[in-house]
Amino acid sequence: MRSSKRSDPFARISSDGRGVVRAADWSDSDGYYPAHHPDRCMTELLIDALREAEAVRYGEFELSHGGTSDYYVDKYIFETDPTCLRLIAEAFSERLDGTTLAGVALGAVPLVAVTSAETDTPYVIVRKQQKAYGTGNLIEGELDEGEEVVVLEDIATTGQSAIDAVEALREAGAVVNRVLVVVDRQEGAREHLAEHDIELESLVTAEELLAADRD
Repeated sequence: MRSSKRSDPFARISSDGRGVVRAADWSDSDGYYPAHHPDRCMTELLIDALREAEAVRYGEFELSHGGTSDYYVDKYIFETDPTCLRLIAEAFSERLDGTTLAGVALGAVPLVAVTSAETDTPYVIVRKQQKAYGTGNLIEGELDEGEEVVVLEDIATTGQSAIDAVEALREAGAVVNRVLVVVDRQEGAREHLAEHDIELESLVTAEELLAADRD
């Protein structure tokens, strides 16, 4: 079981013991800096957090679209790690401007929830298929006709799940032109989404993530 006592890259206990504060000018023996330290960018901080959480694994893996890979980014590791979640929420928030958020079930739900809390922005959840019971909704949450929405995703490989979510939102009357993703595996998702007039923006690319492990 992962320890809850792991180092936090941007939180410290204040000297008077009154609580956790975000400092702006320290570094610790682990080499971590707070999110806004001028010598570290958010990408580096997030890569460090993903590596410490052991979310990046090497071997032979089968991917959801049927291909294989010699590395795997385990979204359920970083989506259940509080340090990763805080950094992801902060990084997403820097790219948002108050637009309603949407998360693709199941994987992106923790990401959209924590980002919603960080930005005080409402969100909806897009199911992969319509419920066969209850309300029968495909989209959970309040969504108005013509409302602008940004989709949050965990990992982009081909981008098909993001495209499906965008199309569902558009059919419901939303205006959707952007998808923000934590990790872009750089296997065609950006180009695939562009064919549907969707801009893909990633917090980390596979190239950046793998280069960090080679250093």
